Amino acid sequence: MSKVVYTGKTHTTGGRDGASRSLDGRLDIKLSPPGSTGAGTNPEQLFAAGWSACFLGAVGKAAAERHLRLPADASINTEVDLALGDDGYLLRARLSVSLPGIAPEVATTLVERAHQLCPYSKATRGNIEVELSVA
Repeated sequence: MSKVVYTGKTHTTGGRDGASRSLDGRLDIKLSPPGSTGAGTNPEQLFAAGWSACFLGAVGKAAAERHLRLPADASINTEVDLALGDDGYLLRARLSVSLPGIAPEVATTLVERAHQLCPYSKATRGNIEVELSVA
C-alpha cells in the first residue's frame, strides 16, 4: 500500500469547450479545443505543463543522487500530440531537456534516470510513444 502525498482535485464542465477549477480555487481556467481560436487552454497543453514540471523535479532528484546541482536555467520544452490512429485518438510526447553547463553524457544519464523516477513517465510508460532528448 502506498502513502498518498497529495491529491489534486478539480471540477470540470463542458469538456474541451468548458472550464476547470481546482477545489481549492488555485486553478481556474477556460478550456478550448486544440487549434481553436478560443480563449482557453486545452488538455494537451495542461498535460505538457504538468509533466514537464514533474519531470524537471525528477531531473533534480536524479542530480541530487549524483551529488550534482541543477543549473538555475534548467528547462524542458515539452510537446504533446493529439493524434488520430486506426484505433481512435492517441497521445504522443517529446521532452527536450536543457541543462546548461552539464556535460552532455551526464545530462543524458540524468534525463534517463528522471524518466524512471517521474510519476508522469511511469504512468505513460508503455502506453504512449515518448521521445526524450537533451538540448
